[in-house]
Amino acid sequence: MLRSTFFAIFVSAAALFAAPGFTNAEEAKPAMTTETKTLPKPEKSGLLPINGLNYYYAVYGKGEPLLLLHGGLGSTDMFAPILPKLAENRTVIGVDMQGHGRTALGDRPFTVEAMGDDMAAIVKALGYQQVDVMGYSLGGGVAFRMAVQHPETVRRLVLVSTGYASDGFYAEMRGQQAQVSAAAADFMKDTPMYKSYVAVAPHPEDFPKLLDTLGNFMRQNRDYSADVAKLKMPVMLAYGDSDMYRPEHEIKFYQMLGGGLKDAGWMRENLSQNRLAILPNRTHYDVFFAPELTAAALPFLNGETKVKTWDEVVSETE
Repeated sequence: MLRSTFFAIFVSAAALFAAPGFTNAEEAKPAMTTETKTLPKPEKSGLLPINGLNYYYAVYGKGEPLLLLHGGLGSTDMFAPILPKLAENRTVIGVDMQGHGRTALGDRPFTVEAMGDDMAAIVKALGYQQVDVMGYSLGGGVAFRMAVQHPETVRRLVLVSTGYASDGFYAEMRGQQAQVSAAAADFMKDTPMYKSYVAVAPHPEDFPKLLDTLGNFMRQNRDYSADVAKLKMPVMLAYGDSDMYRPEHEIKFYQMLGGGLKDAGWMRENLSQNRLAILPNRTHYDVFFAPELTAAALPFLNGETKVKTWDEVVSETE
């Protein structure tokens, strides 16, 4: 198989809560800019033994706590373009998930349910009773499970490029997702994902094993629709307008949360506590570092709901 073909198949295989990437050299350029940015020095960092894994965490900034969860084949470092903005008035807790970044893969089964439990345990181990959570792709799936399984630990939830079921993807992607395996390892040696992995991974030789693990994970069908109603905390869904999820899946997710079912009303009396953000000119592969994402998410995370009324706008022009 030609290298470019395999690479296209692999990176488009960002399955339910899965991995970001690039489909060709031209599409890779925007995301590659993240490689030129580095995270600020954390206030503290280290490893936490949680449920058989040693999770790497790093804490940035001061203020209300925000747990930040990255996408597949990434690490907290992938948020370098936006993390400083998030940390201006927040304590941002970045965690490298199982098998990613500075956290070893280990031999434990790889599931979003288990990692959801792990995130709740990490939050408590760091001394927090409750945090806001923002997760992208795979991290969004882990954030979703954390909020369902441990709702007392999540105050507000932002799910970025995250679906609730495998059928949310465009149909042609499911076949591509099924092909991900360790066979891709040699084809990925020159990619940013591989280079960033081996730069910090405690066991760089585990990269093929990680690909097999993600492939097995992505071949499974999931449907968490029955759990959506369990999300009682305010939730924001954020997608690129050219995301890998079908728009109707995104809208259905929002409606299942109680949004988009009726007009909000003149006095916003029917306004849902939940939000939907569709970011223009963004895809699954670059939405996670979009400045528009922080602009949309931060007011929601800060509980800012007041907007100017029509009367106030008119009065300002008089």
